[in-house]
Amino acid sequence: MRNSAGSAGLTAGESAVDALLAASHLAAPHELPELIASHAATLGARDAVAYLADVQQMVLVPFLPPGSAADGHYAEPLAVDGTLAGRAFQLVEVLTQAGQQSGVRVWLPMLDGAERVGVLGVTLDDARGPDITDSIAGIRLQRFATLIAELMMTKTMYGDTIVRLRRRAQMDLAAEIQWSLLPPLTFACEEVTLAGALEPAYQVAGDTLDYAVDAGRAQAAVFDGMGHGLRSGQLAAVAVAAYRNARRRDRGLAEIAALIHEALRELSDGRAFATGVFVDLDSNTGMLSWLNAGHPEPLLLRGGRMVKRLHCQPVLPLGIDVGDAVRGTATVCKEQLEPGDRVLLYTDGVIETRSPDGEFFGEQRLVDLLTRNLASGLPSPETMRRVIRALLQHQHGQLTDDATILLIEWRSEKDALTPT
Repeated sequence: MRNSAGSAGLTAGESAVDALLAASHLAAPHELPELIASHAATLGARDAVAYLADVQQMVLVPFLPPGSAADGHYAEPLAVDGTLAGRAFQLVEVLTQAGQQSGVRVWLPMLDGAERVGVLGVTLDDARGPDITDSIAGIRLQRFATLIAELMMTKTMYGDTIVRLRRRAQMDLAAEIQWSLLPPLTFACEEVTLAGALEPAYQVAGDTLDYAVDAGRAQAAVFDGMGHGLRSGQLAAVAVAAYRNARRRDRGLAEIAALIHEALRELSDGRAFATGVFVDLDSNTGMLSWLNAGHPEPLLLRGGRMVKRLHCQPVLPLGIDVGDAVRGTATVCKEQLEPGDRVLLYTDGVIETRSPDGEFFGEQRLVDLLTRNLASGLPSPETMRRVIRALLQHQHGQLTDDATILLIEWRSEKDALTPT
């Protein structure tokens, strides 16, 4: 931790970030709003408020000090769709809002890696605001916003303040189990990007996903546990735990599936099951290996269109006790990807979502929505968010089955990292 003497010679921007970092070491989660406001002031920014995305990424909720007046000037939640702050969140861009009585309002995305945490809103004097993006002041504020995002993610583990803030409804127990197991829904490095989403956020039970990115390798899985409620949530939780355990023991896909099957069979005495699809991507060469356990086939997207379904002879769903002779041997298939290829994993609740008049959402609508949004230059996580929004709209706001999607993009080592 730096002391005041150690800060000598730092620029104003370095001093602000340095001071916030030093103060954060002994700060509880609920103390972050005051730290943000006070340290932003050293950068010439007033009314600094962090707005966090709710779990459905529909609303940006202001993170205020305990006891703050609910009707304060910057205390109202902001919709992700239809507001400038929401647009900054969607596009991951710094945007300015001129014409404010007290100056120019600036909205800065808060990113933890590629994970969108929310936006930071600050007010600057008119003379500094409009051209803030590429200025020294703008660069300092973007660094400041990045540090805030990382602090939010870290401090979330030490209390319930931030978790509660990001929820707009009561979460049932099965969903609580699932969200506690989920990795961050967005990850990006030079070779691979992963972006996921799942809904309904507050009742999700049997659907879940997991992934791991290591040197030269990206592994991922999507699961769909039988039924609904707590029992379904237990199936998914055990499936993820068994997947991680087998993966961390460096087992191959066939053995991973077998170990998950045994864990689920022991949990339910062979009377319950989960479907799943498992992928293992060599991120150096683009060679994709996958295994299907009674799950919808992954889709391969290339050049703005769907090339094909990735078919592989499926093994029976995991956990069903039918005897080894009937179950057979799991098949692992391979596909050579091209740079820029995307592979979509999803659960049946996505394409089987029905409108009130009985129309399925369908595979073609899913593919069209994905390719159209990606072709327009939207970041992958924003594309996933819009797919979920479209599903909700198709079923008039309330899904009757879980819907989970995971999009994996591969780039060769020589490709530059594109916006995610």
